Amino acid sequence: MAEATKLYGTSWCPHTSRSRSILDRQKVPYTWFDIERDPSACAFVERTNRGNRSVPTIVFPDGSILVEPADFDLIQKCQEVNK
Repeated sequence: MAEATKLYGTSWCPHTSRSRSILDRQKVPYTWFDIERDPSACAFVERTNRGNRSVPTIVFPDGSILVEPADFDLIQKCQEVNK
């Protein structure tokens, strides 16, 4: 079984909420990491985004990463994942 998509974000961020909704609607399984509650998740996001806590940061099973994606870009990537 392929590794699940990983979504890093915060509970209060509207962009994170929107990305979670898109992943749910597109039926892409993901593991949720709240960077405010998980120091290692926060460190990963900061390393990935040159010290910034840019959320959502989404890591896909193929190793690709989307940061603060536009809805269209995330939907397109979900369709690739579901092929």
